[in-house]
Amino acid sequence: MAWELQPSFPVGIIRIGTTSWTDKSLVQSRRFYPAWAKSAEQRLRYYSHQFPVAEVDSTYYAIPGERVAQAWVERTPKNFAFDVKAFRLFTQHRTPIEAIPSDLREELGDKENIYYDAIPEEIRAELWRRLRALLEPLRRESKLGVVLMQFAPWFIYGRASLRHLEHCVAALDGFQVAVEMRNKTWFSEKNCERTLEFERRVGVAHVVADEPQGSSFSIPPVWVATSPRIAVVRLHGHNQATWQMKGLPAASERFDYFYSRSELRQVVAPIRRLAHSADEVHVLFNNCYRDNAQRNARTLQRMLVEWYREPVRHAAAPR
Repeated sequence: MAWELQPSFPVGIIRIGTTSWTDKSLVQSRRFYPAWAKSAEQRLRYYSHQFPVAEVDSTYYAIPGERVAQAWVERTPKNFAFDVKAFRLFTQHRTPIEAIPSDLREELGDKENIYYDAIPEEIRAELWRRLRALLEPLRRESKLGVVLMQFAPWFIYGRASLRHLEHCVAALDGFQVAVEMRNKTWFSEKNCERTLEFERRVGVAHVVADEPQGSSFSIPPVWVATSPRIAVVRLHGHNQATWQMKGLPAASERFDYFYSRSELRQVVAPIRRLAHSADEVHVLFNNCYRDNAQRNARTLQRMLVEWYREPVRHAAAPR
């Protein structure tokens, strides 16, 4: 049965889950789902009774209709939460024209790929409206965590980028936005505090990203909550060999990494500190190759329970 950590002393709820419940390598591994969970509906029902939160990744590739979100609502327990990844066009990624709904493509010509700034304003507005419509069933049933905006690696710190971020937050007014950057300029010695202060000012949740280091697209894990409502941690693994690799047979192979118990112990204390700064903390494992993420999530759940049960640590916990 899925559960969330609700300590007796004044800290926020901690939800631990994964960024996928449908990945092909997970299903084919036959290591997580029971034999009876053969359909998408059955797999979500099973997953949602193992973990209290999941990230929806498919919405990055296209915006489905709101009936899809209504099905997610109906297939999960009352206290379950979804973090929904924003459509890639909004986060400055190159977007194939086929990803745009067919009824909106006519005005875009015969381009193969498009970017946000090249799209007419009325089409942008309609795409935002469709994303909000998708999110509404989740919000209505209190099952929406955050709208995750994971920006492109070439989205660098600067005035134009800050203006675009403000534009995105305004377009999603009423929804809790979480932002994950993928360019080191946002967290350089010069810009780190500026970035965090901006996130606080516009009301977005900072995403703590644990990922391979050493490239211009790598950001350090900055363990700070910028929203009092929610903090988000995404654990990508440390597979440096595949982190920047292109042409992999499956996207999940980029995240082929399994956290050791020692590595997981190192994030227990930072997660606990976040829970003292936000009402809720979502910890999502993105090492979604086979059942790596699910196994690591279960281990971290046990570690946090053990930590909270030790009275000496309770007494020492900051208030």
